[in-house]
Amino acid sequence: MSLTPSSSTAPAAADPLTPLLTELESALGSVQAALSQRDALALERHAASVQRLMTDALREGRERGRGGDLTPALRQRLAAAGAQVAAQRAALGRATAALDRAIDVLRPPEPLGLYGQSGRTLRQRSSGDVASA
Repeated sequence: MSLTPSSSTAPAAADPLTPLLTELESALGSVQAALSQRDALALERHAASVQRLMTDALREGRERGRGGDLTPALRQRLAAAGAQVAAQRAALGRATAALDRAIDVLRPPEPLGLYGQSGRTLRQRSSGDVASA
């Protein structure tokens, strides 16, 4: 999905929201690239930028929208950016869940009955049931 403005948005180029949205779209592209490359450091850096830019863009869009000054093209770009943030958040959530499942498979199971509620170790009785030490 391309978030670049079409040629029909030329009058909006003078709008102060336009450069902000362009910067946000670029940062979202950088987040997508970092997700694709599995580059955690770049992802963290670009995600912080997206968060700041999205906050600024939403605030500016809200202020402009109240006055009726937000063009449909800018409104559409802002909505598309929000949708891309949501899609990236969902993708990151799926990747995190998959990683958690993989770690659970690789981690040895915890032996049962080693610790009681008070943290004391448990020992086996001769009959086979567990009692606290």
